[in-house]
Amino acid sequence: MTHTLRIPCRMVLTAVLIVGLTAATVAQKVPNPEERRGSIAATVTDPNDGPVPGATVVLQGPGSSDRYTTVANENGFFELRDVKPGTPYQVTIHANGFADWTSPSIVLEPSQYKILTGCKLRLEGVQTSVHVGYSSVEVATEQVKLQEKQRVLGFIPNFYVNYDRNPEPLTTKLKFELAMKVATDPVTVMGVGFVAGIRQAADSPNFQQGAKGYGQRFGATAATGFTDIMIGGAILPSLLHQDPRYFYQGTGTRKSRIFHAISNPFVCRGDNGNLQPNYSSLGGDLASSAISNAYYPQSNRGAGLVFGNFAIGTAERVISSLAQEFLFRRLTTKTQK
Repeated sequence: MTHTLRIPCRMVLTAVLIVGLTAATVAQKVPNPEERRGSIAATVTDPNDGPVPGATVVLQGPGSSDRYTTVANENGFFELRDVKPGTPYQVTIHANGFADWTSPSIVLEPSQYKILTGCKLRLEGVQTSVHVGYSSVEVATEQVKLQEKQRVLGFIPNFYVNYDRNPEPLTTKLKFELAMKVATDPVTVMGVGFVAGIRQAADSPNFQQGAKGYGQRFGATAATGFTDIMIGGAILPSLLHQDPRYFYQGTGTRKSRIFHAISNPFVCRGDNGNLQPNYSSLGGDLASSAISNAYYPQSNRGAGLVFGNFAIGTAERVISSLAQEFLFRRLTTKTQK
């Protein structure tokens, strides 16, 4: 489930979809063998859990040509892309003043985005060992940190999509963190302003015109989106133990991927890993539509508003899921802050 502020963010993403549709269609006709390659990412820390900027990271495979090298950024984060699946690799990290750190053998699945945890360097001369008993909370936290860097075209928030093949369930804290991250993102706020302008031009809903009317439409759009993301992306998923994210499939037949995307607004993954009816997403859309009755003009209230907005919200989720599955993956970047 790709939870963003329902009206503004999805309209921005839809605009991106329209702009990129022709290019994406042409690209999909020519199989790209690199699409099935994977990525490995992690954050390098010192014994006090502080970042280790400038650490040299080497990914070594069985052959001399199977070697990748990168450098951790100022936050200790690194990412190794285009890694061949089905090949055993080891990650070795070097940094001045620290003993080298080497990972266990890593074998990626096709298109897997592997988050490597436990990259904690020891001071040079201190015996080091590889720790592989990571808790699910630690792994989930690392996954969310990476998701919060995902942006379509480098600037549109795309935080609610998981590309990892072995995702850990989110804690309640992480669900609320993701929701607030999207709701308060500057691009989300600009999206609210953009949609409010469109509504002002269309004179919908029936607020007055002028600056005051624009402010009313801005507030109504923001309130509807905020209640949607908080209820459908944090509150209900926490109460019902459901995962609010969209899980990218990326492999299989086109038919299976289309079915996966279309069913996403109606079927979700529970925190236990099992598929469940998507009460969180549907409930969030319905609740935010019902709450909007409190601040819409009298002429725009009623059951028609509630169920009309609910139907629009569900349709937006279907379109957004299809775009996530077939377009946005190749347009999504991870900002290195």
